[in-house]
Amino acid sequence: MRILRVVGLLLAASVSSAQTSPAAKEADSAPAAFTADAIMARVAENQDRSEELRKQYVYRQHTHIVTHKPKGGRLQREETADYDVTPVPDGTQKELKTITGRYWNKGKYETFQGEPVPHEDGLDGSLVKSFRDELSNDKTKDGISKDLFPLTTEGQKDYEFTLLGQETQEGRSVYHIGFRPKDKNDISWAGEAYIDAAEFQPVRVFTKLSRRIPFAVRTLLGTDVPGVGFNVVYKRQEDGVWFPATFGTEFRLHVLFFINRDVSVSLENRDFQRTHVESKMKVVGPVE
Repeated sequence: MRILRVVGLLLAASVSSAQTSPAAKEADSAPAAFTADAIMARVAENQDRSEELRKQYVYRQHTHIVTHKPKGGRLQREETADYDVTPVPDGTQKELKTITGRYWNKGKYETFQGEPVPHEDGLDGSLVKSFRDELSNDKTKDGISKDLFPLTTEGQKDYEFTLLGQETQEGRSVYHIGFRPKDKNDISWAGEAYIDAAEFQPVRVFTKLSRRIPFAVRTLLGTDVPGVGFNVVYKRQEDGVWFPATFGTEFRLHVLFFINRDVSVSLENRDFQRTHVESKMKVVGPVE
């Protein structure tokens, strides 16, 4: 069932616990009659190549996850972790370097540093651990879950795209694209993407659920995730490879009668170092 695949990541914890340069000028001089589908087809081709090129990088990934009681309630748990990320044939491998945090326990905050992480099997501990492990630790070449955004050829096949306009961000011309599932009854991601007009690479992507989880499902499963959505910002490396640099989300997670939390997740990829130099990025240019 598609809905379970979409929100399954968010519910993993409940199971365990009960992101005017010369390039911009060049793009502005290109023909204006681009369609959204043609733009995103070029994005898909470049993303398919980028996934392979990202395997040549090692970098540091910084995560910060917080749980609160709803409606401005007390902070229940906060964890900050840093990983060294290295490529492996089917994705990335992460080595935890540092972890610090605090949690509410018996009327006061307890702080910790390093492993073992205290109270990891409690409600908030398991929530934070699940998001820390599952949300970013996927078989992907960039350290962010490959199911979040329809950018690759495989990811785009179930989506329809709309060209919302063209503008300038940080001195570069970008296309503003809207996207949503082709199946109006599907519960998946919908949102907006800003695509670099010279290199046809994503600059920023915002998402939200394409529709609310149906009432019957919410009642049957006792599950709701209002406000869920993601924001990813991409940064161009010196050799032309675009990498997801920051990721963020805030939402409420309500499962049955025992999980009711506001969750905030932020992630930053930084300190990129290239491990191989023999491959070069081939950019798919303007549509003719």
